[in-house]
Amino acid sequence: MMKKIKSLLITKTIFSYLNEKIKLNLIKYNKCLQNKINLNLLYYKIISGRYINFYSKRKGKEYNGYNGQLLFEGEYLNGVRYGFGKEYSNDGQLLFEGQYSNNKRNGQGKEYSNGNEYLFIGEFLNGKRNGKGKEYSNDNNKILLFDGEYLNNKRNGKGIEYLIKEKLIYDGEFINGEKNGFGKEYTNDGKLIFEGKYLNNKRNGYGKEYTNDGKIKFEGEYINNHKIKGKEYINGKIDYVGNYLYGKKWEGKGYDEKGNIIYELINGNGTIKEYNENGKLKFEGEYLNGMKNGNGKEYNDKGILKFEGVYLNGKRNGIGMEYYTNGRIKFKGEYLNDIRHGKGKEYYYLGDLFFEGEYLFGEKNRKGKEYNPNGTLAFIGEYKNGEKNGKGREYDKNGNFLYEGEYINGKKNSLFFELCSIF
Repeated sequence: MMKKIKSLLITKTIFSYLNEKIKLNLIKYNKCLQNKINLNLLYYKIISGRYINFYSKRKGKEYNGYNGQLLFEGEYLNGVRYGFGKEYSNDGQLLFEGQYSNNKRNGQGKEYSNGNEYLFIGEFLNGKRNGKGKEYSNDNNKILLFDGEYLNNKRNGKGIEYLIKEKLIYDGEFINGEKNGFGKEYTNDGKLIFEGKYLNNKRNGYGKEYTNDGKIKFEGEYINNHKIKGKEYINGKIDYVGNYLYGKKWEGKGYDEKGNIIYELINGNGTIKEYNENGKLKFEGEYLNGMKNGNGKEYNDKGILKFEGVYLNGKRNGIGMEYYTNGRIKFKGEYLNDIRHGKGKEYYYLGDLFFEGEYLFGEKNRKGKEYNPNGTLAFIGEYKNGEKNGKGREYDKNGNFLYEGEYINGKKNSLFFELCSIF
């Protein structure tokens, strides 16, 4: 009996040693440990930062040598990853699954985020995205963002970009992750708005712009997204031909619907007319240095006058008037950089005075008066940030006195009102 027990112990010891020996021999394929075969297994874990547990001739699992976290499971050849496998992060999240050779991602594979939401599906070479692939949004919806070709982890070659809702926004060529070469841009609802040449993600070279209904809007040359030379169209008819400076009309001629010259710009100076995509007049006035400078008029989409006044560097500055669609004055007063600023008057739709007073950066401020539609005084007092704030008086539609007191954010100070009632 004792002989049998001794025999079993000896056998177990031998096989135990061989098992450890197999593990050590397999781990030796970690390049940095090739000359340390005689160290014990625990020391290998610490030195390499990982260890492999083989459960068949080719299959195995790699673990973090510090906390035992699974880092990889799959196929090996001569101790390195070769064939199908899965990678995991140090917190156990799935990072990648696909084909490997020579310890790197090679062939078809999937990259993941948050363990189960894939970010990329496609081809890999030397551990990087190379060849055809698809990118997806980093959320539960797995929405397609890009479909095209890659080189060294960057978009290279032909590809298609999509918005979050899988709406096509660009179809063209890429180099080093940026738009380079010929391409087409689309609106959020899939309508073509530009086609032409790109360089470093910007329009450079010959291109064409289109309106939302597919009509040509501009054709010509670009530099860094700015028009430099070309033709503008309205409803398929030429509107302007000439040169641009930083995208603004500079030297050229403007035409009417019949092809007659209606203005000429020289070094950005002249009196011009601008039209919208529907052929309606949107501005007429003076230009200086390629911008609105001097007197001018603006019109709405239907060609109805909405403003006339003075401009400085393309913006309303000085005295100006806004109009209702019925042609009556809406506001008359002072502007600063497109905003009401200074003294001014507002009017009712039918032309009666509604307010007169002061404005600060677009809002009523300081002293002012409001009127009833019949012309009688309705309020006189102080304003701040567009509302009644401070002392004021109210009157009824017949001009009879109603209230005198304090206002806060457009409302009467109720406590002050009650005290006035008592006395």
